Amino acid sequence: MSKIYAGARLRRLREDRPMSQAELARVLGISPSYLNQMEHDSRPLTVPVLLRLTEAFGVDAGFFSERDTSRLVADLREALAPEITASRVSPSDLVDLASRMPAIAEVLLDLGRRNHLLAERLVGTADGRDTPPDLPRSPHEEIRDFFYRRQNYLHDTDLAAERLAEEIGIRPGDVLRVLTSRLADHHGVHLSGEIGDHLHHYDEPTRSLYLSSRLRPGQRAFRMATQLALLEYGDELDRQAAEEFPPGSPARDLARIGIANYFAAALILPYTAFRAAAEEVRYDIERLTDRYGVGYETVCHRLSTLQRPRLRGVPFSFVRVDRAGNMSKRQSATGFHFSRAGGTCPLWNVYEAFAAPGRIHVQVAEMPDGQRYLWTARAITRHRGGWGEPGKTFAVGLGCEIRHAHRLVYSDGLDLANTSTATPIGMGCRVCERLDCSQRAAPPLGRPLLIDQNTSTFVPYPVVEPVT
Repeated sequence: MSKIYAGARLRRLREDRPMSQAELARVLGISPSYLNQMEHDSRPLTVPVLLRLTEAFGVDAGFFSERDTSRLVADLREALAPEITASRVSPSDLVDLASRMPAIAEVLLDLGRRNHLLAERLVGTADGRDTPPDLPRSPHEEIRDFFYRRQNYLHDTDLAAERLAEEIGIRPGDVLRVLTSRLADHHGVHLSGEIGDHLHHYDEPTRSLYLSSRLRPGQRAFRMATQLALLEYGDELDRQAAEEFPPGSPARDLARIGIANYFAAALILPYTAFRAAAEEVRYDIERLTDRYGVGYETVCHRLSTLQRPRLRGVPFSFVRVDRAGNMSKRQSATGFHFSRAGGTCPLWNVYEAFAAPGRIHVQVAEMPDGQRYLWTARAITRHRGGWGEPGKTFAVGLGCEIRHAHRLVYSDGLDLANTSTATPIGMGCRVCERLDCSQRAAPPLGRPLLIDQNTSTFVPYPVVEPVT
Protein backbone atom coordinates (compact mmCIF):
# COMPACT_ATOMS: atom_id res chain seq x y z
CA MET A 1 0.00 0.00 0.00
CA SER A 2 1.45 3.39 -1.00
CA LYS A 3 1.75 6.10 1.62
CA ILE A 4 -1.23 8.42 1.90
CA TYR A 5 -0.61 12.07 2.74
CA ALA A 6 -4.02 13.66 3.22
CA GLY A 7 -3.50 16.33 5.86
CA ALA A 8 -5.91 18.84 4.32
CA ARG A 9 -8.75 16.31 4.12
CA LEU A 10 -8.09 15.06 7.64
CA ARG A 11 -8.09 18.62 8.98
CA ARG A 12 -11.28 19.46 7.11
CA LEU A 13 -12.99 16.32 8.44
CA ARG A 14 -12.11 17.39 11.98
CA GLU A 15 -13.15 21.02 11.54
CA ASP A 16 -16.47 20.09 9.95
CA ARG A 17 -17.50 18.21 13.13
CA PRO A 18 -16.14 20.51 14.89
CA MET A 19 -13.42 18.90 17.02
CA SER A 20 -10.10 19.98 18.49
CA GLN A 21 -6.93 18.09 17.68
CA ALA A 22 -6.91 16.71 21.22
CA GLU A 23 -10.48 15.39 20.88
CA LEU A 24 -9.82 13.70 17.53
CA ALA A 25 -6.54 12.27 18.78
CA ARG A 26 -8.40 10.72 21.71
CA VAL A 27 -10.94 9.11 19.35
CA LEU A 28 -8.16 7.72 17.16
CA GLY A 29 -6.02 6.54 20.07
CA ILE A 30 -2.97 8.60 19.08
CA SER A 31 -1.17 11.60 20.53
CA PRO A 32 -2.16 15.18 19.54
CA SER A 33 1.38 15.81 18.28
CA TYR A 34 1.19 12.78 15.99
CA LEU A 35 -2.18 13.98 14.65
CA ASN A 36 -0.71 17.44 14.10
CA GLN A 37 2.09 15.94 12.02
CA MET A 38 -0.42 14.00 9.88
CA GLU A 39 -2.50 17.14 9.32
CA HIS A 40 0.60 18.96 8.06
CA ASP A 41 1.68 16.03 5.84
CA SER A 42 4.80 15.39 7.91
CA ARG A 43 3.59 11.83 8.44
CA PRO A 44 1.34 9.64 6.28
CA LEU A 45 -1.97 8.17 7.40
CA THR A 46 -1.47 4.64 8.69
CA VAL A 47 -3.85 1.74 8.08
CA PRO A 48 -5.01 1.55 11.73
CA VAL A 49 -5.76 5.30 11.73
CA LEU A 50 -7.63 4.99 8.44
CA LEU A 51 -9.76 2.18 9.81
CA ARG A 52 -10.62 4.15 12.95
CA LEU A 53 -11.53 7.18 10.86
CA THR A 54 -13.84 5.23 8.56
CA GLU A 55 -15.62 3.63 11.51
CA ALA A 56 -15.85 6.78 13.66
CA PHE A 57 -17.04 9.18 10.95
CA GLY A 58 -18.74 6.93 8.41
CA VAL A 59 -16.49 7.92 5.50
CA ASP A 60 -15.06 5.53 2.96
CA ALA A 61 -11.29 5.08 2.95
CA GLY A 62 -11.37 6.52 -0.58
CA PHE A 63 -12.20 9.89 1.01
CA PHE A 64 -8.50 10.22 1.86
CA SER A 65 -7.17 9.02 -1.49
CA GLU A 66 -6.18 11.27 -4.36
CA ARG A 67 -9.28 10.13 -6.25
CA ASP A 68 -11.44 11.99 -3.76
CA THR A 69 -10.23 15.25 -5.29
CA SER A 70 -11.58 14.23 -8.71
CA ARG A 71 -14.98 15.79 -8.00
CA LEU A 72 -13.47 19.10 -6.92
CA VAL A 73 -10.93 19.17 -9.76
CA ALA A 74 -13.65 18.49 -12.34
CA ASP A 75 -15.89 21.17 -10.82
CA LEU A 76 -13.02 23.66 -11.01
CA ARG A 77 -12.32 22.82 -14.64
CA GLU A 78 -15.97 23.31 -15.45
CA ALA A 79 -16.59 26.52 -13.50
CA LEU A 80 -13.28 28.20 -14.42
CA ALA A 81 -13.10 27.05 -18.04
CA PRO A 82 -12.48 30.49 -19.64
CA GLU A 83 -9.93 31.49 -17.00
CA ILE A 84 -8.10 28.18 -17.31
CA THR A 85 -7.90 28.54 -21.07
CA ALA A 86 -6.60 32.11 -20.87
CA SER A 87 -4.05 31.56 -18.10
CA ARG A 88 -2.77 28.13 -19.20
CA VAL A 89 -3.44 26.56 -15.82
CA SER A 90 -2.26 22.95 -15.96
CA PRO A 91 -4.33 20.00 -14.68
CA SER A 92 -1.64 19.27 -12.10
CA ASP A 93 -2.07 22.79 -10.69
CA LEU A 94 -5.77 22.12 -10.10
CA VAL A 95 -5.06 18.74 -8.51
CA ASP A 96 -2.52 20.32 -6.19
CA LEU A 97 -4.95 23.09 -5.22
CA ALA A 98 -7.80 20.66 -4.56
CA SER A 99 -5.57 18.34 -2.54
CA ARG A 100 -3.71 20.83 -0.39
CA MET A 101 -6.13 23.75 -0.10
CA PRO A 102 -9.67 22.41 -0.65
CA ALA A 103 -11.28 25.35 1.19
CA ILE A 104 -9.62 27.84 -1.17
CA ALA A 105 -10.63 25.67 -4.11
CA GLU A 106 -14.26 25.77 -2.94
CA VAL A 107 -14.13 29.59 -2.76
CA LEU A 108 -12.74 29.79 -6.30
CA LEU A 109 -15.40 27.33 -7.42
CA ASP A 110 -18.16 29.51 -5.99
CA LEU A 111 -16.66 32.63 -7.58
CA GLY A 112 -16.44 30.87 -10.93
CA ARG A 113 -20.11 29.87 -10.80
CA ARG A 114 -21.14 33.40 -9.81
CA ASN A 115 -19.11 34.77 -12.68
CA HIS A 116 -20.88 32.39 -15.07
CA LEU A 117 -24.30 33.51 -13.80
CA LEU A 118 -23.29 37.15 -14.08
CA ALA A 119 -22.15 36.67 -17.68
CA GLU A 120 -25.48 35.03 -18.55
CA ARG A 121 -27.45 37.87 -16.99
CA LEU A 122 -25.34 40.50 -18.75
CA VAL A 123 -26.09 38.81 -22.06
CA GLY A 124 -29.78 38.84 -21.16
CA THR A 125 -29.62 42.54 -20.35
CA ALA A 126 -27.88 43.30 -23.65
CA ASP A 127 -30.64 41.42 -25.47
CA GLY A 128 -33.31 43.49 -23.78
CA ARG A 129 -34.51 40.77 -21.41
CA ASP A 130 -35.38 41.64 -17.83
CA THR A 131 -32.97 40.14 -15.30
CA PRO A 132 -33.11 40.26 -11.52
CA PRO A 133 -30.43 42.34 -9.79
CA ASP A 134 -29.11 39.51 -7.60
CA LEU A 135 -27.45 36.27 -8.60
CA PRO A 136 -29.22 33.50 -6.70
CA ARG A 137 -28.41 29.86 -7.23
CA SER A 138 -31.25 27.55 -8.05
CA PRO A 139 -32.75 26.20 -4.80
CA HIS A 140 -33.03 22.77 -6.38
CA GLU A 141 -29.32 22.86 -7.24
CA GLU A 142 -28.57 23.79 -3.64
CA ILE A 143 -30.54 20.77 -2.40
CA ARG A 144 -28.75 18.45 -4.82
CA ASP A 145 -25.45 19.74 -3.42
CA PHE A 146 -26.77 19.32 0.15
CA PHE A 147 -27.17 15.58 -0.40
CA TYR A 148 -24.11 15.36 -2.66
CA ARG A 149 -21.85 16.67 0.12
CA ARG A 150 -23.29 14.05 2.48
CA GLN A 151 -22.69 11.29 -0.07
CA ASN A 152 -26.47 10.78 -0.15
CA TYR A 153 -26.60 9.33 3.36
CA LEU A 154 -28.28 10.92 6.42
CA HIS A 155 -27.25 8.80 9.37
CA ASP A 156 -29.63 10.11 12.06
CA THR A 157 -32.58 10.15 9.66
CA ASP A 158 -31.89 6.60 8.52
CA LEU A 159 -31.68 5.30 12.07
CA ALA A 160 -34.88 7.07 13.12
CA ALA A 161 -36.79 5.68 10.14
CA GLU A 162 -35.55 2.16 10.83
CA ARG A 163 -36.59 2.41 14.49
CA LEU A 164 -40.06 3.53 13.47
CA ALA A 165 -40.31 0.74 10.88
CA GLU A 166 -39.53 -1.80 13.58
CA GLU A 167 -41.96 -0.19 16.02
CA ILE A 168 -44.96 -0.22 13.68
CA GLY A 169 -44.08 -3.50 11.96
CA ILE A 170 -43.21 -2.53 8.39
CA ARG A 171 -43.03 -5.69 6.26
CA PRO A 172 -43.05 -6.26 2.48
CA GLY A 173 -46.63 -6.69 1.30
CA ASP A 174 -48.13 -5.07 4.40
CA VAL A 175 -46.79 -1.52 4.14
CA LEU A 176 -50.01 0.23 3.08
CA ARG A 177 -52.06 -1.25 5.91
CA VAL A 178 -49.43 -0.41 8.54
CA LEU A 179 -49.00 3.17 7.33
CA THR A 180 -52.76 3.69 7.16
CA SER A 181 -53.12 2.55 10.76
CA ARG A 182 -50.25 4.71 12.00
CA LEU A 183 -51.60 7.84 10.34
CA ALA A 184 -55.10 7.23 11.69
CA ASP A 185 -54.27 6.04 15.22
CA HIS A 186 -51.51 8.49 16.09
CA HIS A 187 -52.37 11.55 14.02
CA GLY A 188 -56.06 11.30 13.20
CA VAL A 189 -55.29 11.38 9.47
CA HIS A 190 -57.66 9.54 7.19
CA LEU A 191 -57.24 8.75 3.51
CA SER A 192 -59.56 10.28 0.93
CA GLY A 193 -60.11 10.09 -2.80
CA GLU A 194 -58.17 12.19 -5.25
CA ILE A 195 -58.57 15.94 -5.47
CA GLY A 196 -58.14 17.86 -8.72
CA ASP A 197 -55.01 17.12 -10.73
CA HIS A 198 -52.73 16.54 -7.73
CA LEU A 199 -50.94 13.29 -7.11
CA HIS A 200 -51.39 13.91 -3.41
CA HIS A 201 -52.61 16.67 -1.13
CA TYR A 202 -52.71 16.94 2.66
CA ASP A 203 -55.45 19.14 4.07
CA GLU A 204 -54.32 20.03 7.57
CA PRO A 205 -57.63 21.46 8.95
CA THR A 206 -59.56 18.28 8.13
CA ARG A 207 -56.59 15.89 8.63
CA SER A 208 -57.31 14.43 5.22
CA LEU A 209 -54.67 12.91 2.93
CA TYR A 210 -55.84 12.78 -0.67
CA LEU A 211 -54.07 10.26 -2.91
CA SER A 212 -54.58 10.07 -6.66
CA SER A 213 -55.92 6.82 -8.07
CA ARG A 214 -53.14 7.07 -10.66
CA LEU A 215 -50.54 6.22 -8.01
CA ARG A 216 -49.34 2.64 -7.92
CA PRO A 217 -49.24 0.88 -4.50
CA GLY A 218 -45.54 1.62 -4.04
CA GLN A 219 -46.08 5.29 -4.89
CA ARG A 220 -49.03 5.51 -2.47
CA ALA A 221 -46.87 4.03 0.27
CA PHE A 222 -44.11 6.56 -0.41
CA ARG A 223 -46.53 9.52 -0.23
CA MET A 224 -48.02 8.20 3.01
CA ALA A 225 -44.57 7.64 4.51
CA THR A 226 -43.49 11.16 3.55
CA GLN A 227 -46.55 12.62 5.26
CA LEU A 228 -45.78 10.52 8.33
CA ALA A 229 -42.23 11.92 8.35
CA LEU A 230 -43.56 15.49 8.27
CA LEU A 231 -45.91 14.76 11.17
CA GLU A 232 -43.60 12.73 13.42
CA TYR A 233 -40.17 14.02 12.44
CA GLY A 234 -40.89 17.71 11.86
CA ASP A 235 -38.55 19.14 14.51
CA GLU A 236 -35.64 17.06 13.23
CA LEU A 237 -36.40 18.12 9.65
CA ASP A 238 -36.19 21.75 10.78
CA ARG A 239 -32.90 21.14 12.57
CA GLN A 240 -31.20 19.50 9.62
CA ALA A 241 -32.49 22.04 7.11
CA ALA A 242 -31.28 24.87 9.36
CA GLU A 243 -27.70 23.55 9.19
CA GLU A 244 -27.18 25.20 5.81
CA PHE A 245 -30.21 27.27 4.80
CA PRO A 246 -31.63 30.47 6.34
CA PRO A 247 -35.23 30.61 7.63
CA GLY A 248 -37.84 31.45 5.02
CA SER A 249 -35.63 30.57 2.06
CA PRO A 250 -36.97 28.31 -0.71
CA ALA A 251 -33.93 26.05 -0.28
CA ARG A 252 -34.80 25.47 3.36
CA ASP A 253 -38.36 24.44 2.51
CA LEU A 254 -37.05 22.14 -0.22
CA ALA A 255 -34.51 20.68 2.21
CA ARG A 256 -37.32 19.73 4.62
CA ILE A 257 -39.15 17.98 1.79
CA GLY A 258 -35.98 16.26 0.59
CA ILE A 259 -35.15 14.95 4.06
CA ALA A 260 -38.77 13.85 4.53
CA ASN A 261 -38.54 11.94 1.24
CA TYR A 262 -35.32 10.33 2.46
CA PHE A 263 -37.09 9.32 5.69
CA ALA A 264 -39.98 7.85 3.68
CA ALA A 265 -37.68 5.64 1.59
CA ALA A 266 -35.80 4.54 4.71
CA LEU A 267 -39.12 3.71 6.39
CA ILE A 268 -40.60 1.51 3.68
CA LEU A 269 -37.15 0.05 2.83
CA PRO A 270 -35.53 -0.29 6.29
CA TYR A 271 -31.75 -0.20 6.09
CA THR A 272 -30.66 -3.49 7.68
CA ALA A 273 -33.30 -5.66 6.03
CA PHE A 274 -33.02 -3.95 2.65
CA ARG A 275 -29.23 -4.16 2.59
CA ALA A 276 -29.39 -7.87 3.50
CA ALA A 277 -31.89 -8.46 0.69
CA ALA A 278 -29.71 -6.54 -1.77
CA GLU A 279 -26.65 -8.61 -0.84
CA GLU A 280 -28.69 -11.80 -1.09
CA VAL A 281 -29.80 -11.14 -4.68
CA ARG A 282 -26.47 -9.50 -5.60
CA TYR A 283 -28.07 -6.11 -6.12
CA ASP A 284 -30.52 -7.37 -8.74
CA ILE A 285 -32.72 -4.28 -9.03
CA GLU A 286 -35.70 -5.98 -10.63
CA ARG A 287 -35.83 -8.69 -7.98
CA LEU A 288 -35.77 -6.02 -5.29
CA THR A 289 -38.63 -4.12 -6.94
CA ASP A 290 -40.69 -7.32 -6.97
CA ARG A 291 -39.90 -8.13 -3.35
CA TYR A 292 -40.76 -4.70 -1.98
CA GLY A 293 -43.45 -3.63 -4.45
CA VAL A 294 -41.85 -0.28 -5.27
CA GLY A 295 -40.61 1.27 -8.51
CA TYR A 296 -37.29 0.81 -10.26
CA GLU A 297 -36.15 4.37 -9.55
CA THR A 298 -37.04 4.09 -5.85
CA VAL A 299 -34.91 0.96 -5.47
CA CYS A 300 -31.98 2.55 -7.32
CA HIS A 301 -32.15 5.67 -5.19
CA ARG A 302 -32.27 3.63 -1.96
CA LEU A 303 -29.32 1.51 -3.09
CA SER A 304 -27.28 4.70 -3.46
CA THR A 305 -27.79 5.49 0.27
CA LEU A 306 -26.37 2.30 1.81
CA GLN A 307 -23.38 3.93 3.52
CA ARG A 308 -24.00 3.22 7.20
CA PRO A 309 -20.75 2.76 9.17
CA ARG A 310 -19.95 -0.92 9.90
CA LEU A 311 -22.82 -2.00 7.65
CA ARG A 312 -22.06 -0.57 4.23
CA GLY A 313 -23.50 -1.70 0.97
CA VAL A 314 -21.93 -1.11 -2.42
CA PRO A 315 -21.17 2.63 -2.79
CA PHE A 316 -23.21 3.67 -5.81
CA SER A 317 -23.63 6.78 -7.92
CA PHE A 318 -27.21 7.48 -8.97
CA VAL A 319 -28.36 9.67 -11.85
CA ARG A 320 -31.58 10.48 -13.69
CA VAL A 321 -31.45 12.22 -17.09
CA ASP A 322 -33.87 12.99 -19.90
CA ARG A 323 -33.37 12.58 -23.65
CA ALA A 324 -31.86 16.06 -23.94
CA GLY A 325 -29.21 15.31 -21.33
CA ASN A 326 -30.78 17.37 -18.55
CA MET A 327 -29.84 15.86 -15.21
CA SER A 328 -32.71 16.10 -12.73
CA LYS A 329 -31.16 13.85 -10.07
CA ARG A 330 -27.54 13.13 -9.26
CA GLN A 331 -26.20 11.62 -6.06
CA SER A 332 -22.96 9.83 -5.40
CA ALA A 333 -21.24 7.81 -2.71
CA THR A 334 -18.17 7.53 -4.97
CA GLY A 335 -15.74 9.92 -6.61
CA PHE A 336 -17.71 9.94 -9.84
CA HIS A 337 -18.23 13.49 -11.10
CA PHE A 338 -21.43 14.75 -12.69
CA SER A 339 -21.20 17.69 -15.07
CA ARG A 340 -23.16 20.75 -13.98
CA ALA A 341 -23.02 22.71 -17.21
CA GLY A 342 -23.73 21.44 -20.70
CA GLY A 343 -24.42 17.83 -21.50
CA THR A 344 -22.82 14.73 -20.10
CA CYS A 345 -20.82 12.24 -22.14
CA PRO A 346 -22.78 10.88 -25.15
CA LEU A 347 -20.87 7.59 -24.89
CA TRP A 348 -22.35 6.93 -21.44
CA ASN A 349 -24.90 4.11 -21.51
CA VAL A 350 -27.63 6.14 -19.82
CA TYR A 351 -28.43 7.52 -23.27
CA GLU A 352 -28.38 4.10 -24.89
CA ALA A 353 -31.21 3.13 -22.52
CA PHE A 354 -33.69 5.35 -24.39
CA ALA A 355 -33.33 3.15 -27.48
CA ALA A 356 -34.67 0.07 -25.68
CA PRO A 357 -37.01 1.09 -22.82
CA GLY A 358 -37.55 -1.54 -20.15
CA ARG A 359 -34.22 -3.29 -20.74
CA ILE A 360 -31.28 -2.88 -18.38
CA HIS A 361 -28.11 -1.83 -20.20
CA VAL A 362 -24.70 -2.67 -18.68
CA GLN A 363 -21.44 -0.86 -19.39
CA VAL A 364 -17.89 -0.89 -18.08
CA ALA A 365 -16.78 2.72 -18.43
CA GLU A 366 -13.41 4.35 -17.87
CA MET A 367 -12.91 7.98 -16.86
CA PRO A 368 -9.93 10.03 -18.10
CA ASP A 369 -8.09 9.47 -14.81
CA GLY A 370 -8.19 5.70 -15.39
CA GLN A 371 -10.86 4.96 -12.79
CA ARG A 372 -13.34 2.37 -14.09
CA TYR A 373 -17.01 1.94 -13.21
CA LEU A 374 -19.73 -0.61 -13.84
CA TRP A 375 -22.91 1.22 -14.90
CA THR A 376 -26.45 -0.06 -15.29
CA ALA A 377 -29.06 2.06 -17.03
CA ARG A 378 -32.73 1.66 -17.82
CA ALA A 379 -35.35 3.97 -19.29
CA ILE A 380 -38.56 4.50 -17.29
CA THR A 381 -41.76 6.18 -18.46
CA ARG A 382 -44.54 7.78 -16.44
CA HIS A 383 -47.96 8.76 -17.74
CA ARG A 384 -50.50 11.15 -16.30
CA GLY A 385 -53.39 8.90 -17.13
CA GLY A 386 -55.62 8.66 -20.19
CA TRP A 387 -54.96 8.29 -23.88
CA GLY A 388 -53.20 11.23 -25.50
CA GLU A 389 -52.05 12.81 -22.25
CA PRO A 390 -48.32 13.62 -22.25
CA GLY A 391 -45.99 11.47 -20.18
CA LYS A 392 -42.37 11.80 -19.21
CA THR A 393 -39.41 9.52 -19.85
CA PHE A 394 -36.12 9.34 -17.99
CA ALA A 395 -33.06 7.13 -17.97
CA VAL A 396 -32.00 5.98 -14.51
CA GLY A 397 -28.32 5.08 -14.09
CA LEU A 398 -26.67 3.29 -11.18
CA GLY A 399 -22.90 2.80 -11.13
CA CYS A 400 -20.11 1.65 -8.82
CA GLU A 401 -16.33 1.49 -8.94
CA ILE A 402 -15.03 -1.60 -10.70
CA ARG A 403 -13.55 -2.97 -7.45
CA HIS A 404 -17.11 -3.53 -6.18
CA ALA A 405 -18.51 -4.85 -9.47
CA HIS A 406 -18.11 -8.55 -8.61
CA ARG A 407 -20.80 -8.11 -5.94
CA LEU A 408 -23.37 -7.22 -8.62
CA VAL A 409 -25.26 -9.76 -10.70
CA TYR A 410 -24.73 -7.47 -13.70
CA SER A 411 -21.01 -8.28 -13.74
CA ASP A 412 -21.61 -11.94 -14.62
CA GLY A 413 -19.94 -12.80 -17.92
CA LEU A 414 -17.88 -9.60 -18.04
CA ASP A 415 -14.09 -9.56 -18.09
CA LEU A 416 -13.61 -6.97 -15.36
CA ALA A 417 -9.82 -7.27 -15.44
CA ASN A 418 -9.55 -6.36 -19.13
CA THR A 419 -9.11 -2.60 -19.30
CA SER A 420 -9.17 -2.55 -23.12
CA THR A 421 -12.88 -3.42 -23.23
CA ALA A 422 -13.97 -0.44 -21.12
CA THR A 423 -15.81 2.38 -22.89
CA PRO A 424 -13.83 5.63 -22.55
CA ILE A 425 -16.21 8.30 -21.25
CA GLY A 426 -15.72 11.75 -19.77
CA MET A 427 -17.47 14.34 -17.65
CA GLY A 428 -18.93 16.20 -20.61
CA CYS A 429 -17.37 17.54 -23.77
CA ARG A 430 -16.83 20.99 -22.34
CA VAL A 431 -14.34 19.80 -19.72
CA CYS A 432 -13.29 16.38 -21.02
CA GLU A 433 -9.56 15.70 -21.28
CA ARG A 434 -9.85 13.08 -24.05
CA LEU A 435 -8.28 14.73 -27.09
CA ASP A 436 -8.88 11.84 -29.51
CA CYS A 437 -12.64 11.42 -28.93
CA SER A 438 -14.55 11.41 -32.22
CA GLN A 439 -17.81 12.20 -30.39
CA ARG A 440 -16.52 15.46 -28.91
CA ALA A 441 -18.97 18.37 -29.28
CA ALA A 442 -16.73 21.16 -27.97
CA PRO A 443 -13.01 21.90 -28.24
CA PRO A 444 -10.81 20.90 -25.28
CA LEU A 445 -9.84 23.51 -22.72
CA GLY A 446 -6.40 25.08 -22.80
CA ARG A 447 -5.21 23.48 -26.04
CA PRO A 448 -4.67 25.39 -29.31
CA LEU A 449 -6.60 23.88 -32.21
CA LEU A 450 -4.85 22.55 -35.31
CA ILE A 451 -6.60 24.39 -38.14
CA ASP A 452 -5.52 23.30 -41.60
CA GLN A 453 -7.63 23.97 -44.68
CA ASN A 454 -5.88 21.16 -46.54
CA THR A 455 -6.52 18.44 -43.97
CA SER A 456 -9.54 16.93 -42.23
CA THR A 457 -9.61 14.38 -39.43
CA PHE A 458 -12.13 11.99 -37.90
CA VAL A 459 -11.61 13.77 -34.57
CA PRO A 460 -13.68 16.97 -34.84
CA TYR A 461 -11.29 19.20 -32.86
CA PRO A 462 -7.65 18.22 -33.52
CA VAL A 463 -5.15 20.05 -31.34
CA VAL A 464 -1.56 21.17 -31.81
CA GLU A 465 0.74 18.61 -30.25
CA PRO A 466 3.21 20.09 -27.74
CA VAL A 467 6.81 20.35 -28.84
CA THR A 468 9.04 17.93 -26.95
